[in-house]
Amino acid sequence: MKRVMSTVFSVAALAWGLTACSGMRLVDTDVTAFSSWRSAPPRPGTTYRFERLPSQQAAGSQQDAVEAIARTALAKVGMVQSPAAPSYSVQIAVNSQIVDRAAYGGGFGSFGGYGGLGGGFGGSGIFLGGGSRGASIGLSVPIGISEPYYKRELTLQVRDLGSNQVAFESRAVHDGVWGDTLGVLPAMLDAALLGFPQPRSGTRRINAEIPR
Repeated sequence: MKRVMSTVFSVAALAWGLTACSGMRLVDTDVTAFSSWRSAPPRPGTTYRFERLPSQQAAGSQQDAVEAIARTALAKVGMVQSPAAPSYSVQIAVNSQIVDRAAYGGGFGSFGGYGGLGGGFGGSGIFLGGGSRGASIGLSVPIGISEPYYKRELTLQVRDLGSNQVAFESRAVHDGVWGDTLGVLPAMLDAALLGFPQPRSGTRRINAEIPR
């Protein structure tokens, strides 16, 4: 058993070392997606508009930044933003928390509320948070953490404007030491949309390398 554990550790360390030497970093995202298209799934060129909750409207430039990244990800799967003539609406929310790495196994909600993004959006101590309430600015530095560890969750919903029903829903979760949410978010969005419009059922681990 010790030999097996040692081998597993060595392989993991080697993979990390190769990634570090290449100037790349790994974004491993757990994705759970659902689809329920009442009519034929959208084809390339299908139009959409972004939909915001009131709190997301108040977030202003922070939500603008999230939607700009989402626009690129949606274009990759053939969706075209057209606020004047949309067939669907898209709502996206991002929740980023600083968590206690030692107690991480107990769940990332152990500090309560919405947490932070240290130095990743607008300077040190400023973060992009939100969850179901949308993007927001604030501070969250749990006591006792010497090295920040981040957990991020994004949710994306596609609503059929003809029936007003949610036809596609995806949840993506990533945790790690990287403090720049806007740097990690493109890989998370690509993962959330993998297989769109009819993704594979169940939760999947999707790995992507991005520049450091």
